[in-house]
Amino acid sequence: MLEERNYYKVAIYIRLSREDADKGFDESESIVNQRHLLTEYIQKLGWKYELIDIYIDPGYTGTNFNRPDFIRMIKDIELGKVNMVITKDLSRLGRDYIETGEYIEKWFPEHNVRYVAVTDGIDTFAVNNGNNDIAPFKSILNDMYSKDLSKKIKTAMNTMQKQGKWVGGKTALGYMKDPNDKNHLVICEEEVEIIKAIFSKAYAGESIGEIKKWLIDNNIPTASKIRYNKPTFWENKTVKQILKNKVYIGTTIQNKRNRISYKNRKLKPNPKEKWIIVENTHEPIVDKDTFDSIQNMVITQKYLRNEKKHHFLLDGLLVCYECKHKIGVKCKKQGQYFMVCNNYRRNSKIGLCTSHGFSYNALERQVLEYIRELFQKIDSNKIELNVQNGMTKYDYSKLLTKLESEIRTINDNIDKMYIDKLNGKVSEEMYNRVFGKMKNELTQKEKKYFNLKNLKEKNKTDDIQNIKKVVKEFLKLEKPTPEIMKIIINRIEIHQDKQIDIVFNFKKLNGLL
Repeated sequence: MLEERNYYKVAIYIRLSREDADKGFDESESIVNQRHLLTEYIQKLGWKYELIDIYIDPGYTGTNFNRPDFIRMIKDIELGKVNMVITKDLSRLGRDYIETGEYIEKWFPEHNVRYVAVTDGIDTFAVNNGNNDIAPFKSILNDMYSKDLSKKIKTAMNTMQKQGKWVGGKTALGYMKDPNDKNHLVICEEEVEIIKAIFSKAYAGESIGEIKKWLIDNNIPTASKIRYNKPTFWENKTVKQILKNKVYIGTTIQNKRNRISYKNRKLKPNPKEKWIIVENTHEPIVDKDTFDSIQNMVITQKYLRNEKKHHFLLDGLLVCYECKHKIGVKCKKQGQYFMVCNNYRRNSKIGLCTSHGFSYNALERQVLEYIRELFQKIDSNKIELNVQNGMTKYDYSKLLTKLESEIRTINDNIDKMYIDKLNGKVSEEMYNRVFGKMKNELTQKEKKYFNLKNLKEKNKTDDIQNIKKVVKEFLKLEKPTPEIMKIIINRIEIHQDKQIDIVFNFKKLNGLL
């Protein structure tokens, strides 16, 4: 099979995660050594193998494939620039055994790409290569390693947090990591005067809005401007967060958020009882008495957003198309109300966005007329047909397809592992251990699949009834309520040129006003 190709366009892929580096991985795993090993390997293959590019993802975990250079490599394969991929070992490609298997056994073959993991002896175009057969088990072990490593790192970080050591990334304005100890905060002289000025003004009785105005009028840079030269601007919420932050009295609060799992990097908030709070961990910028006084003077102030004099039918639905901030409604005169972009209102002096200030009364009339006309044209049969064509609250099809693929991969791996056990390639002990894990995962995914399928069918029926109910309710009302408008409409985007986009909660109704 190897002789069928005359020429290979080779991509070297290199990855080293932060976890690998922090764990003091073998020096052979470093970026430099991976590059040296793989370029030398290609040179020995001969003139038929041309190195096209080296793709490097430093600091990226192997448990997901959303990595910049990996994505760039995939695009180059799709463009026909690359037809061979080489990594040091299988774990450098990835540690999620399902997705790694998808690439090696499906995606690469579909795109006629040869994959080689040098130190694992894997070569997908090599005939009778026993290492290819055990690749799925290596992927499973790599996955198990990642899960175990994630637990150890999390335990170590929680231990350090309980000791008052800083284990976060970005530090609060006014502080920096100690050059001699990255787990300790020290005062940043370049930023500390900004913090002192903010607390001083708050202690003198100035409101959050007045402090923000002073910061803008005096061209005081934000943290992002100072550290990353990003053109960001002061907001009321930024000032409020600073005045509430106990880091400025020497207290460290950590573990406020947690990753969903070792495979999902998204963060979710922890309940307050799980926060780790340690006092006197670093030098304070503000004394505790001043801080406590300010909490009573400023932080406990309510902005009375829920105590409006006037409530509008489209409250909470109006969004600025240009900057994506909320649009508020203001009274001008003689009972006429006009819209204004909140981002513009708060930052008009520095030219952020435009007012979007045209008549709210006219907009409300237009929206109601449009919806009534639209609903009167929709009969029950058309509504039901739309729902049956996929107008559900959730796109279940993609999830079901993904689960089907994962279940199929697990079953394939179980079959291969059993054959390898019979052939003596896998020990009885390893087979029992890995089979138990795979069987358990298979059961969970099958259960999830059937639950999701049932939920999809139930929601189709629910949506038919819900849409019919909403249409009838709206049409019989002489004066619709804000509650029913929120059921019908997701948001109304207001353009600078007065164009209006209505985004409905029912997909098929979405349109332009």
